[in-house]
Amino acid sequence: MPSAPVTMIEAHGLSKYYGPFVAVQGVSFSIPQGQVVAFLGPNGAGKTTLMRMLTGFLAPSAGRAVIAGFDVREQRIEASKRLGYLPESGPLYPDMTPLELLRFFGEARELSPGTLKRRIDAVVEICALELVLEKPIGKLSRGYKQRVGLAQALLHDPEVLIMDEPTAGLDPNQIKQFRDNIQRLGRTKTLLISTHILQEVEAVADRVLLIHDGRLLYDGPRVDLEQNGSLEEPFYRLTREPAADAAPDAEARTPPVASGDATPPGGPDQ
Repeated sequence: MPSAPVTMIEAHGLSKYYGPFVAVQGVSFSIPQGQVVAFLGPNGAGKTTLMRMLTGFLAPSAGRAVIAGFDVREQRIEASKRLGYLPESGPLYPDMTPLELLRFFGEARELSPGTLKRRIDAVVEICALELVLEKPIGKLSRGYKQRVGLAQALLHDPEVLIMDEPTAGLDPNQIKQFRDNIQRLGRTKTLLISTHILQEVEAVADRVLLIHDGRLLYDGPRVDLEQNGSLEEPFYRLTREPAADAAPDAEARTPPVASGDATPPGGPDQ
């Protein structure tokens, strides 16, 4: 019998509280190796907060995240070796060229000179950066900046790739190119891609995680969520009102335990 796929991304009861404000509440799911999953939800649903907890950039108030079998909080370095993260606003230095940036990140990750050269060549080809390698990043278009951000996320050849709104602000041609890259990467890597664009989900993912008001409302095949071949009506129905298990008053949304976080409500980018 074939062995079961290895689980690459795990969320176990992840929650994030900011004083009385509940940004994410008790989210759990697992993603096996080789799956492309769309993390869907309206603006402010908690997608970015949850992705930051999964990648170790934000500590959860409760629960834990696991990447490729490594606890993100307790085994941060081992988890980061297997993880590529493309935030909505990528870590780009405008005065550097893409080549300088990739060398910088490669050295920071302690890649050997030979490995670094091979990986730079590989990501430059994947992201089609040949024409802008020596140009300052600050002078590049939004589309090329996104390609540079993806290149740095792929530089160490991670098994898991997490991307937050990767096509935001791109024109239709750039979106098409980015989707082609996502489909290509999905053949060998495990991908979790957040978006609020329904066409994005239909184009790249077979499975959907739908979050609203910080709670996971749906986890399953995209086709099972669709109605008449579209996600528009189910998305509207599930997200036009507060999540069913979320009480409408502020008192009821108070977290069950104090987190000690001093960040005011509205402070985090959700």
